[in-house]
Amino acid sequence: MSTAVPVVLAGARGHGRWHLDNIRRLQDKGIVRLAGICELTPLTAEELPEGLGSPEQSADFGALLDSTGASVAVICTPIPTHTDLALTAARRGVHVLLEKPPAPSYAEFRRMADGVAEAGVVCQIGFQSLGSRAVPAIRELMAQGAIGEIVGIGGAGAWARAEAYYRRAPWAGKRRLNGVDVIDGVLTNPLAHAVATALALGGTVQAEDVTAIETELLRANDIESDDTSCVRVTTTAGHRVVVAATLCAEDPDEPYVVVHGDRGRITFWYKQDRVLLQRAGHGPEESEYDRTDLLENLVEHLIDGADLLVTPETAGAFMKVVEAIRLAPDPAQLPTGTWQLLPDEQRRVVPGIDGLVAAAADNLALYSELGAAWALPARTKEVST
Repeated sequence: MSTAVPVVLAGARGHGRWHLDNIRRLQDKGIVRLAGICELTPLTAEELPEGLGSPEQSADFGALLDSTGASVAVICTPIPTHTDLALTAARRGVHVLLEKPPAPSYAEFRRMADGVAEAGVVCQIGFQSLGSRAVPAIRELMAQGAIGEIVGIGGAGAWARAEAYYRRAPWAGKRRLNGVDVIDGVLTNPLAHAVATALALGGTVQAEDVTAIETELLRANDIESDDTSCVRVTTTAGHRVVVAATLCAEDPDEPYVVVHGDRGRITFWYKQDRVLLQRAGHGPEESEYDRTDLLENLVEHLIDGADLLVTPETAGAFMKVVEAIRLAPDPAQLPTGTWQLLPDEQRRVVPGIDGLVAAAADNLALYSELGAAWALPARTKEVST
């Protein structure tokens, strides 16, 4: 076990529980060792998965990194805290796995990325879908011309969240909290993977790869942020990327990204690592792929020099989308009558939204262009590089 890399986890509740289980899995393989947990209130013995021993716990992240001698920090805390915590780790020479979205604004993202680079540590951004072996496989199919000339890339996410989801934390569903950017909207947080994956498949990863962004941000829930939105990104590669998403689906389904060519299409259900290739003159071909865990990849990078899968540089284009959403007017409330409350599930549903989300990804079109009566025309932000 002596070669296991000591890890500190900041934020072990909520989504952090997934990281606890993952660390436990990697600890069993002798790859990492959970050295510490940073939480405002320490985890109880019941909250700690069996087999993780008794890691040191503290609410002081810097002190915990010092006392444990951690080599890697996993940061899964509220969005506005990401930059400062990543820099706290970087200044101590501790490498970082930073949960998505990496920051609530482009300026905060740059402060984090520049600080990490200056400190000489590495940072992996937690877009788990980009660890899928399907991503390079799809890029290879595109490069080979399997579906002809690339026309554009769509993304669709029809999910459901109960009203209680927005009461889970003070920052949930907020655009700002106490004067600080949060930007907890459907495209920037729960379905951020749809945006990041759609951009990545087309090679639009750096901030400079984005030339314009159009946003349509709406909400059925009584929140500040958006829960039903779409975005269209114009890229230097010349194709459009459109992602539509909602947390008010009638019939929630697996999110996916679809690459449109002039002779076929490739659909990627990124949570399942499943790919469907449909092209002229061939029957449909379905494949499933393995996935590389991002913490495991970070450790392999440190020990064996393996390529890091999701560097801050490759999150620049995604962060330009976050910035466009941050600068857009506050999301419009959907008019009464366009949504309904499902009493059994205590969640709000927008009738017809599932088909609209799919149509947006299919046609690379925005809600307003698809005839949604409640959609306001897109607001465009030209992106300066």
